[in-house]
Amino acid sequence: QVQLVESGGGLVQAGDSLRLSCAASGRAFSRLTMAWFRQAPGKERESVAVISWLGSSLYYSDAVKGRFTISRDNAKNTVALQMNSLKPEDTAVYYCAADTRGRAGYYPSSYDTWGQGTQVTVSS
Repeated sequence: QVQLVESGGGLVQAGDSLRLSCAASGRAFSRLTMAWFRQAPGKERESVAVISWLGSSLYYSDAVKGRFTISRDNAKNTVALQMNSLKPEDTAVYYCAADTRGRAGYYPSSYDTWGQGTQVTVSS
């Protein structure tokens, strides 16, 4: 069983940066595809970024491409999301997710393990 705990959210102004971190415990983290999702009030959960178990394959949504960077440290069982040039529309609860079934992809249904979420609020 994998447990995920996010940290690093907060209130920032437009143009600022934030770094989210997700600490994983449990089974072989280094072999899991990991992802960040977000959910704004009244909206569906959407993918933000995905990283393969080796870190060699990356995906970013069009909304964050060029501003956000996903990375992982398999030695420390962590995955991070560096968010630069934040915009008010980035305001959401951000979730770390793990794919323990080998489905991969960028839909929420591909991921079976979720953290509790961390709030990111960007003011204009």
